[in-house]
Amino acid sequence: MTTSTTSSVHPRPAADVASWDHEADVVVAGYGVAGASAAIEAARAGADVLVLERTSGWGGAAALAGGFIYLGGGTALQRACGFEDSPATMQAFLTAALGPGVDGAKIEAYCQGSVEHYDWLVDCGVVFKPEFFGEPGWESVGDEGLMYSGGENAAPFTAVATPAPRGHVPQMANKRAGEKSGGYMLMKPLAETVAALGVRAEHDVRVQTLVTDPDGRVVGVIAKQYGQEIAVRARRGVVLATGSFAYNDQMVQSFAPLMAGRPGSAIEEHDGISIRMGQAVGADLAHMDAAEVAIHCDPQLMVRGILVNGRGQRFVPEDTYPGRIGQLALFQQDNQVFLVVDEAGYAAAAASPTATRHLRRKPTWVCETVAELEAEMGLVAGALESTVELYNRYAVTGEDPLLGKKAEWVKPLTGPFAAIDLRGATSGFTLGGLRTTVDSEVLHVSGEPIPGLFAAGRCTAGISAGGYASGASLGDGSFFGRRAGRSAAGTRTAAGTSTAAHPRAEAEPSLG
Repeated sequence: MTTSTTSSVHPRPAADVASWDHEADVVVAGYGVAGASAAIEAARAGADVLVLERTSGWGGAAALAGGFIYLGGGTALQRACGFEDSPATMQAFLTAALGPGVDGAKIEAYCQGSVEHYDWLVDCGVVFKPEFFGEPGWESVGDEGLMYSGGENAAPFTAVATPAPRGHVPQMANKRAGEKSGGYMLMKPLAETVAALGVRAEHDVRVQTLVTDPDGRVVGVIAKQYGQEIAVRARRGVVLATGSFAYNDQMVQSFAPLMAGRPGSAIEEHDGISIRMGQAVGADLAHMDAAEVAIHCDPQLMVRGILVNGRGQRFVPEDTYPGRIGQLALFQQDNQVFLVVDEAGYAAAAASPTATRHLRRKPTWVCETVAELEAEMGLVAGALESTVELYNRYAVTGEDPLLGKKAEWVKPLTGPFAAIDLRGATSGFTLGGLRTTVDSEVLHVSGEPIPGLFAAGRCTAGISAGGYASGASLGDGSFFGRRAGRSAAGTRTAAGTSTAAHPRAEAEPSLG
């Protein structure tokens, strides 16, 4: 037991720890997808592993997610569904879509290792149904295993890389969003693999701060369990994997103020504690203003209309990834967004068997003419009229030279007209966090790895620097979680040698 009972994020000197309540070679904080992946690889590397989880069971935000895992490069699932892909094509898309400022080394490692990572997940028991879902949507309506999840098949990215669907979704029949969806069927086999490897887990444990030795090496954590402070020793390394800071109001206000006051698409345990613990020992941060942004409207409806800003102008191809629409709406259009659709389009969306029913919205205004509609909406006279006129001029031949919307969704808008008020209809979660190497070593502000400290998942700045694709969080969380586990156990990865054995090794190059 430690000699202090005061909770503080300041690192605790090892000399102040009178005794250790638990010990392990590798201590993992967090039992979501990153923590589970780290525990599996550390255990397979021969380490004695202990997982500390704040809640009473495994899962974290991952178990409640839709379950997309962003994978590509030619996975068995892609091939089974008839799609060709390559690591180079995947890398070109992610570099363009997740920027600006992506970490080039991480993107390359992720793309080159994507096929192997898919095989690893399958080996752990994750099941993917070899069936493609090709309709616009946030998720597939059934248990199909593959769909586009980042705008790969929409402008402007079709000019950057040959499109290939990379949203891999674990199979789950009778899924229920937010309760038991694809994320649950990802976490369940991973947790079962963790248990089969003999990894120990302590639940209802809230990590508080790191313990360091006189040389600055991280050698353990201080936590609270049932209100009592406990000390946990890590003989080789600590892996931080407790999620984002989406539910820390102060951090959101400081780092990502445009997200302040918006509903968080995460869980309340995502309070940024890993980031604050890392900062307290000098860790560097990256992309703290970045966020995924969901827009709460059925993609089947958006694709049949036009999205306009507060000036009545289009700003995004409506057939792209809804998360890209949400980001552009919040970050570039001041959350001033309206969906304009005609009666035929609205009826077709409502009748679609692949509509996202819980995101269907009723019209805010309905008018016979565009002029009447823009007046009801409070837009400058003629602004929306000119937008619709330009759109319809080219839509007659299925073209959209302004934004590149695909021909299959480009049809002239004819009356009656409706507009749906989407101002403020966004939510999301933060993407920034601890700066890490490709081997998941946490970097000090000096650029050198902090000895004994590793991290993965949404508490780190992963492959997303600004943009996003559904599946990037579960994808890089599990991928770099594996590397964190191997590094903490002191084993070699494909990209180099873990600094668990060489604490003063040079940091991996980073472009993030």
